[in-house]
Amino acid sequence: MNSPQGDNVFAGSIPQIYETHLVPLIFEPYAKDLASRIASRPLARVLEIAAGTGAVTRELSAVLPQSVSIVATDLNPGMLTQAATLEIRRPIEWRQADAMQLPFENAEFDAVVCQFGVMFFPEKPKAFREARRVLKPGGVFLFNVWDRIQENEFADTVTQSLQSLFPHDPPRFLDRTPHGYFDQRTIELDLAQGGFTMPPEITSVSARSRAATSEIPSIAYCQGTPLRDEIEARDASALAKATSIATDAIARQFGWGPVDGKIQALVVTVEK
Repeated sequence: MNSPQGDNVFAGSIPQIYETHLVPLIFEPYAKDLASRIASRPLARVLEIAAGTGAVTRELSAVLPQSVSIVATDLNPGMLTQAATLEIRRPIEWRQADAMQLPFENAEFDAVVCQFGVMFFPEKPKAFREARRVLKPGGVFLFNVWDRIQENEFADTVTQSLQSLFPHDPPRFLDRTPHGYFDQRTIELDLAQGGFTMPPEITSVSARSRAATSEIPSIAYCQGTPLRDEIEARDASALAKATSIATDAIARQFGWGPVDGKIQALVVTVEK
């Protein structure tokens, strides 16, 4: 599934809200998981694509030896600007780059890592071909993608709740793009089209998404992702109302105090 134009644009106030609310809500446990999967590999140079605000970058910097150089890239300059404001106790090379046209030479990296970015690539086999191109022989491409939206309770609840506000044209960003690339056979075929000849290992990983209030997940999804643009495209004044509707829906399902919901992702590992 290819993402519509605009689904991969994270700009304006989105990067800050994304980092403040969405990263601790859903990204941190999977960032730790990805970093742990390559920590024991012999590495000299690691590339992160679609790095966002640096959730995985920070974990990689914590677990990899200081001798390993880390290059973190993202398509959106605003995300990299936000990432660069956060403390990382080692040098990181931040670069704006399109994953489908990486500005690196062949066989530069021992590992290419991507957290929840693959779903946004308009031409996934092309991006996979680029990841393979910059990998050294024997290098590893490691990425994760969200499982179907029904396995991710807060995202599903927010999406369903907004149908009441826009019954004739409900915003479907979360279902369409972040949670729209979970078919394992499709992933395998796209990797093969991208030139990978080794079979990938695909593992389902469940975790818990926790927040102090029901408002935090609703702000995270409605205001910290391109769902915000979908809402405002339908009604420029509706963002606060949409966030309130989502907050009430989460509270009704998960409680009016601290909330706890299931999240689930697929982790894909493939070697060159």
